[in-house]
Amino acid sequence: MASEHIEHKLALLPDMPGSYQMKDITGKIIYVGKAKNLKNRVRSYFKSSHDGKTAKLVSEIADFDFIVTNTDKEAFLLEITLIQKYQPYYNIKLKKGTGYPYIKITNERDPQTKIVSEVRKDGGYYFGPYPNVYAAEETLQFIQRVYPLRRCNGFQKRPCLYYHMGQCLGACFREVPTEEYDKQIARIKSFLNGNTAKVKASLTKQMEQAAQNEEYERAAEIRDQIRYIEATVEKQKIISNDKTTRDVFNFYMDKGWMSIQVFFIRQSRLMKREKRLFPVATTADEEFESFIVQFYNRKNNVKPKEVLVPKGMDNDVLTDIIGVPVRTPQRGEKRDLLELARKNSQISLEEKFRLLELDNRKTVDAQAEIMDALHLPHDGHVIEAFDHSHIQGADPVSAMVQFVDGRPEKDNYRKYKLAQDEGGHSANEDANTREVIRRRYTRLLKEHKPMPDLILMDGGTIEMNAVKEVLQDELNLNIPVAGMVKNDKHKTAALLYGPTDAEINLDPRSQGFYLLERIQDEVHRFVITFHRQRHSKNSLTSKLEQIKGVGPKTRSKMLREYKTVNNIKQASVEELQALGISKTVAQTIKLSL
Repeated sequence: MASEHIEHKLALLPDMPGSYQMKDITGKIIYVGKAKNLKNRVRSYFKSSHDGKTAKLVSEIADFDFIVTNTDKEAFLLEITLIQKYQPYYNIKLKKGTGYPYIKITNERDPQTKIVSEVRKDGGYYFGPYPNVYAAEETLQFIQRVYPLRRCNGFQKRPCLYYHMGQCLGACFREVPTEEYDKQIARIKSFLNGNTAKVKASLTKQMEQAAQNEEYERAAEIRDQIRYIEATVEKQKIISNDKTTRDVFNFYMDKGWMSIQVFFIRQSRLMKREKRLFPVATTADEEFESFIVQFYNRKNNVKPKEVLVPKGMDNDVLTDIIGVPVRTPQRGEKRDLLELARKNSQISLEEKFRLLELDNRKTVDAQAEIMDALHLPHDGHVIEAFDHSHIQGADPVSAMVQFVDGRPEKDNYRKYKLAQDEGGHSANEDANTREVIRRRYTRLLKEHKPMPDLILMDGGTIEMNAVKEVLQDELNLNIPVAGMVKNDKHKTAALLYGPTDAEINLDPRSQGFYLLERIQDEVHRFVITFHRQRHSKNSLTSKLEQIKGVGPKTRSKMLREYKTVNNIKQASVEELQALGISKTVAQTIKLSL
């Protein structure tokens, strides 16, 4: 049942396209959507029955905003911009980049081939991405040997070593004709486009000849080279009769979950596949279209010549946004590819359901147990935990880990170097806590980012009181704070919570207790690792500072070159002198360490 406030706003919604933003009771945006008709789409959330994640979303909506656009395309683009800006909990969110390498032919007077991790609009030719990084590197080496371009740094008046090895066309000592480069580039492009039969036949003949001559190591090298070519250039059997590069998208939806499969068809072969699994909060078509637009909004994607999607999508708008024809085939091998992607989506989702049920009990339900114990609402998703580390006040550090629905969100972990404090242990804990809490949540406020639903401190009342005072008195924030306490065996025991820091016990055999234990262990591990790294570095610097004649520049040189004291000890006086250190100072260093 919608509140009176929402009912009034629903009555004012226009019959126009646009983007809408759902907010929770704190004003945090929890979902961003788009609509061809804002009035019909937004009203459907409150005037229809829902289940699964949609029902959970609706139960958390306390308010909404909307932005009217002129066209469906503008609504699409605005939706993606807002998703990237606010990272709403209920939206599908994709990380940027594929993480896979490409083989590139550079756009230069004297071009070269290389492995790159990022695609740029620089006029170069890009092939890939290749899931097998090692195979891509080996294939590049093969190309450089068989189809050489330039491997040196350019003109240097004399032939380079690669030229003598037959792996450079000679830009090092002569002006290579453009026609010569063009012919070689045409051969490389043909090879990377899948025309490998002649090359493989030649390599197979060389391998057999080497085996006959009992040159077994050479035969094994050639055999491996053939495999690398198959892993990068061929990868799969031919599944299409034309060489159009295309991406095939399809999905399967069940029980509020969407499984998406993306097939990358290159050189008439299935070169790579991506699969994603999401709980969704709105219609399948809307989420699927949003996924496709975000997919091509990532910076490290080479767009195909054609994109295939199932029926029901707004192909014209998608084509306009992506800049590539988006089609829905009705017959033939393209339709078969779409059906294959759908079948794989279904299989992937059905295989995951049992694991997801188990995972929910261990994560979402476990977090709900903690929230129940503290009498907090279940719509809280984010827990942030803090811990400190120092040695008698020296090199103080703090660290924060974040768990979302019971799962560690490692991209959001944070490390903090803290100011030195000359007080006793209690003074350290109070000052360190105030500093890190102030820094963390002042920054979130400045960046207009959402706050966590619960803060956990590894410690007792000193830390908790410090957190509450900073949040409430300085930052005017009302975030629940609890303390994680350990028993005399240094094991997780209970929570401290409330105005009097009352001890709240969880069943030690429950999933909630296991999650609390994991959070406490994780934040402790993270801060101790960080402290060891910093203390080790400071100890090394301290030793070097005590040596007469060794200033900041000399210390920096040695640290960059040798990393550790032991490495500096093992270096000879001559090696230290090679860094620009005088013989006298080098000898002093050797005697002092």
